[in-house]
Amino acid sequence: MIPKGSSEISRQAIGRFPYYLKFLNELNLSRQEYVSAPMIASSLQLHEVQVRKDLAAVSRRAGKPGVGFPVTRLIDDIKRALHYDSRNRALLVGAGHLGKALLSYGGFDDYGLEIVAAFDADPSLHGSEIGGKTIFPLEKLDELSSRLNVRIGIITVPSNAAEEVCERLVASGILAVWNFAPTYLSVPEHVLVQNENMAASLALLSKHLAEKG
Repeated sequence: MIPKGSSEISRQAIGRFPYYLKFLNELNLSRQEYVSAPMIASSLQLHEVQVRKDLAAVSRRAGKPGVGFPVTRLIDDIKRALHYDSRNRALLVGAGHLGKALLSYGGFDDYGLEIVAAFDADPSLHGSEIGGKTIFPLEKLDELSSRLNVRIGIITVPSNAAEEVCERLVASGILAVWNFAPTYLSVPEHVLVQNENMAASLALLSKHLAEKG
């Protein structure tokens, strides 16, 4: 999702920044103070010119010649540009195997995402907790979305239920949808959908294996 205020950053660059951030955090843990664009490019197998352009888009402070960028400052600059330094609340719909895995994942905090509640149509799950998040019936979605000021909806339901869930999320005021269902979703212009289509990814892997086999 392209953060507000980051229109000068391309979608392709935004896709690279999480890799930069992971690499920089590892350097920070090892107490390395400076990093250069050539070092990042070499470690991540990217073009140096591309890395320099990406860093220039998020940091107004040029790296020191022969030294590079202060690691901690660069981490802060990237987090600020991607709005990782703010907190975006999300609701998850579909507490099946994938939904449970996402609810149990503790790494979303690093990216400014907080899943505050989950919903499922299965009455046997209502009131239970997964990863510290309570599972509610779908009927409570509108109320909780408004009360908790939630802006992101995460869809992990089967494809035949995804469109109905998406419509419900949009009606509740959701502005962005992270969709894990392998189906196209129709939304108003003001709502952004980010698809994570595992079926499409597997198709690409299968095609590659067939060509190499």
